[in-house]
Amino acid sequence: MRHRNLGPWLKFSLSLLLIFLPLTTLAEIPSQTSSNIPVLSIPAAPAIASKSYLLMDFNSNRVLAEQDPDMRVEPASLTKMMTVYVLDHALKQGRVKLTDMVNVSANAWKTGGSRTFLDVNSKISIQNLLQGIIIQSGNDASVAIAEHLAGSEDRFAELMNAYAQSLGMTGSHFMNATGLPHTDHYTTTRDMAILSQALIKEFPESYVLYSQKEFTFNGIKQPNRNRLLWRNEAVDGIKTGFTDSAGYCLVASGKKGAMRLIAIVMGAKSDEGRTVEANKLLNYGFNFYETYKLYSALMPMKQTRIWMGQEKNLNLGLASDLYITIPKGSYKQLQANIEVSDQLKAPTKLGQVVGKLAVHYQDELLAERPVVALQNIDRGSLLGRLYDYFHLNMELLWKKSTNS
Repeated sequence: MRHRNLGPWLKFSLSLLLIFLPLTTLAEIPSQTSSNIPVLSIPAAPAIASKSYLLMDFNSNRVLAEQDPDMRVEPASLTKMMTVYVLDHALKQGRVKLTDMVNVSANAWKTGGSRTFLDVNSKISIQNLLQGIIIQSGNDASVAIAEHLAGSEDRFAELMNAYAQSLGMTGSHFMNATGLPHTDHYTTTRDMAILSQALIKEFPESYVLYSQKEFTFNGIKQPNRNRLLWRNEAVDGIKTGFTDSAGYCLVASGKKGAMRLIAIVMGAKSDEGRTVEANKLLNYGFNFYETYKLYSALMPMKQTRIWMGQEKNLNLGLASDLYITIPKGSYKQLQANIEVSDQLKAPTKLGQVVGKLAVHYQDELLAERPVVALQNIDRGSLLGRLYDYFHLNMELLWKKSTNS
């Protein structure tokens, strides 16, 4: 052993250098019921006839196909997704109720474009207005809600922009609640994906309305403009949009088993075109990929030794659920590694970051997440800490000696 004759203080100094070196170990990949099919050779995504498009898994955030997702585009009536999102928050906060009656102003009544056919100065429930916005894409219903919640559509747009900022929609700016054209009213395909996730995740009670195929108000029956609700049984939302300058737009979401996808097509040339192109994207994702919940939040993944504490072992896990999207049949090719110091010392607090997890598929890094402590561990007794202190340093010195 090369440094056997070194003095004890030098040995001790060498051992201290090792105290915070990270240790990388394999993490167990949970057993899952997988598709039991051979690993598929994934073809290129289909060609999509639109200005911009994106296909993303809802849970894992993995983008499976895209073209110019950060290009500035007009949202047209996709704007109403944000209008509903603002209303959803007002309902959640108790500022309004679905049974509240809203006065329809002359300004709301005369708004052009798609309509719910509200009567001027009539009083309509928020429930009916919500359905009018989501199913009929009513501009009059959108303005009525904006005025009711914020006093004017301009002030409502300020709320829309504040919520967009809070969601991280950095490429969006709203000037109205309807999506009627305005120079400073714009978004990106990626931002629409972010908003779609928020609608589905945060407000499932409103999201169910996006799958409603028709709505009758004031004696007028109007169908939902999302034709995929009839053509693809997996689809349960979300919204269409059209103006001459924006072209035909569609945000579609569908669910098969545990997998939910979001497909966005912006600037297609026709109603039929946006329907066909969004359906291509969804079918591509469902046919060639699968999504798994790999680890659950705050569930033990592994234990590691903790020194100078009241306990000897610390449970490790993740602060939030981890989903991964991979080619069908490739689950067994996943590999997970946890990097954490093998010289962790008490005290630790629940949720404290103590390392990181990396999940790979072949040479591709699929996910990287902080690893957190799953329990509070206080410092041990003085005698216990002294024992661990010397034991730790003797162990480190031994490792240094054997590696020399």
